[in-house]
Order: sequence, then C-alpha cells, then structure tokens
Amino acid sequence: MTDKDTISIDHFIPWSYVTHDELWNLNPTTRSINNAKSNNLPTWDIYFKSLCKIEYFAYEMVWKYDSVHDAFEKCANNNLNESEVRRQLYQPNLEKMEFCNTLCNIMLPVYQAAEKMGFRDWKMIN
Repeated sequence: MTDKDTISIDHFIPWSYVTHDELWNLNPTTRSINNAKSNNLPTWDIYFKSLCKIEYFAYEMVWKYDSVHDAFEKCANNNLNESEVRRQLYQPNLEKMEFCNTLCNIMLPVYQAAEKMGFRDWKMIN
C-alpha cells in the first residue's frame, strides 16, 4: 500500500459546515480516521492541541525552507481567502503559543457555531 492509499487530508471542522478548503482547517490524517470522523467535530479538548502542533510545524517549515514557502504561496492564493487571517496567522516569526492562540481565536467560534447547528462530537475509540 502506498502513502496515497493511506494518507488523507481532513477538514477539522467539517467541510459540509464551512464549505471551504482554508489551510487553517486542513490537517493530514489517515483515510480510516477521516472516514470514521466523517461529518463530525473532533472533540476540541482532545484534538485541538494536536492540530495546533501539526499546523505550527507546517508554519515553521514555510519560513525555514524557500521551496516550502514557494509552495505555500501558490497554495495560499486559493486556500487563504481572508486577508486578516493570513496577516495574523501566517506572518513571520510567531512563537508557538502566539500561533496557537491565534489559530484558536480563528477556529473556536466556527467550531462552536457548528456545534450549535447540530454537528456531533467525535473521538477516536482506542
């Protein structure tokens, strides 16, 4: 089995609620986890910290490697539509805590609105 058969890109907040592919809402996962999560919200208190860790790693790579920065810029043109989000979240030299707090401020209101609209909570069963 190849990576393309097992790796998937998931919308942390379901696409059916946000109807966009903004970079801040996308994360790598496996196809099986993506299928199990389906159209549900990952439990915030369990999964946001992990999402932030992955997103910050990607953020660091954007500013560390020119080739990653170039790819980010190409992708950002289609997947970062709000200039204020881009300015706040993807500016250079953010420390991890500042990045995570900004990401939380962007995502949590959207997440809470999806909860109010009836999207169910999901967590992986061990």
